[in-house]
Amino acid sequence: MFKKKPAYNVAIVGATGAVGSQMIEVLEERKFPVERLYPLASSRSASGTVSFRGQEVPVQVLTQDSFAGIDLALFSAGSDISKEFAPIAVQKGAIVIDNSAAWRMDPQVPLVVPEVNPHDLSRHQGLIANPNCSTIQMVVALKPLHDQVRIKRVVVTTFQSVSGTGREAMDELLDQSKALLNFQSPQPTVYPHRIAFNCLPHIDEFLASGYTKEEMKLVHETRKIMGDNSIQITATTVRVPVYIGHSESVNIETERALTANEARALLSAAPGVVVYDDPAHGLYPMPMDVVGKDEVYVGRIREDESIPNGLNLWIVADNLKKGAALNAVQIAELLVG
Repeated sequence: MFKKKPAYNVAIVGATGAVGSQMIEVLEERKFPVERLYPLASSRSASGTVSFRGQEVPVQVLTQDSFAGIDLALFSAGSDISKEFAPIAVQKGAIVIDNSAAWRMDPQVPLVVPEVNPHDLSRHQGLIANPNCSTIQMVVALKPLHDQVRIKRVVVTTFQSVSGTGREAMDELLDQSKALLNFQSPQPTVYPHRIAFNCLPHIDEFLASGYTKEEMKLVHETRKIMGDNSIQITATTVRVPVYIGHSESVNIETERALTANEARALLSAAPGVVVYDDPAHGLYPMPMDVVGKDEVYVGRIREDESIPNGLNLWIVADNLKKGAALNAVQIAELLVG
């Protein structure tokens, strides 16, 4: 943990990206004790300023010398940058919270969702991994159920927004939508196929097994965070033409029976969860409902009639906020106590 200080020097690596920008907003929103903010980006992206606490802070070029005097470094610039610069930051004395996939499955690096496994922070060695966005929202909802009746199996299908890919993908969705509405035929550049008015069952690279890397992240990260390698998990991840907000259809099989009403009660009392579940009156979570929200929203809670101990859930969250930036800042808050 940190040596107690009134305020901390904080670096944001990837400060001009969608998640990096959100990290800066969350630090300000939650009044994190920042002495001085250091926005960092690659030479290609390091231009202009970022707004923080009413001031414009210049974006600096990321170099090996960027971490002198830094207490905390939040990384969101991709795995290659994290692999190169995170060890340097730790060596210079900073604690790194990394949002890429670079360190998530390293057994020496804790993979943390504060509502689920805050105790794992006690074993960090200067580097902490922030999980994948789709994993975060799922485990926040599943942990209270797992604690009560133990989850044996999870079948999850995700519906993930383009902001999970970044600003270029968000621009591509807008441009393609405009083109199609003007009877033009846009060509994809970010994705392998058109994303506007379409769904792509393809996130990250395909593996020899036929699954994608994104699907296997859900499998491996969930087991690590929940601390239970016996949970059987299968996933299908789909990119959808939504700007912000990931949705998940999740089916679980539990060791003991749990009614839908019992699940609602458990989830209503769980940290970071909002139960939004009254389909008869058209109330269920949608991506447009969760933009800018801190919590994970759960609805369509119902018993699976095809097996004795099964439940279906619909889980929605802001992938840029709780799925990335907020989770990282919550970890930082635990560190500073």
